[in-house]
Amino acid sequence: MKINTAVRHLREGGKNVVRNGWMSFASISSIAISLFILGVFLLLTLNVNFLAQQIEQQVEIRVYMEVNTPDDQINLLRGEIAAIPQVNKVTFVSKEEGLVFLREKLGEGGNQLLEGFEGENNPLNDSFTIEVAEPRQVADVAQQINSLNNDKPAKPIQRVSYGQGTVETMFKITSIVRNIGLAIVAGLALTAMFLIANTIKLTILARRREISIMKLVGATNAFIRWPFFIEGALLGIIGSVIPVVILLYGYWQMMRSIHLDLNLMLIELLPFESIRWETAGLLIGIGVLIGIWGSTLSVRKFLKV
Repeated sequence: MKINTAVRHLREGGKNVVRNGWMSFASISSIAISLFILGVFLLLTLNVNFLAQQIEQQVEIRVYMEVNTPDDQINLLRGEIAAIPQVNKVTFVSKEEGLVFLREKLGEGGNQLLEGFEGENNPLNDSFTIEVAEPRQVADVAQQINSLNNDKPAKPIQRVSYGQGTVETMFKITSIVRNIGLAIVAGLALTAMFLIANTIKLTILARRREISIMKLVGATNAFIRWPFFIEGALLGIIGSVIPVVILLYGYWQMMRSIHLDLNLMLIELLPFESIRWETAGLLIGIGVLIGIWGSTLSVRKFLKV
């Protein structure tokens, strides 16, 4: 395409947006409202997914040793646990450290409640805290650790704990929440596409006489199509930038106003910096795509004169 022709198409596309003021306003409004609703559910789904990841990352395995297990057996067991491929980190917690942790957890009454349990009177077990690379493999890793007892005459492991039952239920719930969120976002995206395409069809339907005349005087299909193609893209860009600005500003303000409250509740939202470009790029991309798609499909019908 020649530069002069391309400039002409761009100029005509821009003029069409202004010339068809009310229809352009209707298309932009339709795109903006649809993408705003889609953006709200997108941010909600991203944060629910992030929250689910946080919960899953907190899953760990505790391995309690038998009382008076020799140091060489503890070191041997540490090496065997660390050699399991799915294990990410192994931390030894002595019973003295466990007592200190328990006092801190009990708060002000801890010292009085645990008085006299130091030294030989410490009833706690030495233990390992194990982080798994993939939290959903925690049950399999716990089973492998339990099996390390089998080849030893003096079994060093008393019990392996990872919240069995609760962890599996939590994984099911987080999976359901993720799948529901993705289904809602996908459904809204499809609904927005059809709604916007129909609105753009109406704008082109109102100009079918103009298209027919251009076709009858000998204009080629490409010559007629390009201004509509550019008009659809411009409507998509304008209609998507509006919800992007509103959503990102609203999210930024929300992060500022409730940051302290969420920290107190030990809940963390996705940082603004990590979602701004992805959200803007996705919504503007969808807006441009459906604007072009709606224009292309709609104008094709009137080119068959």
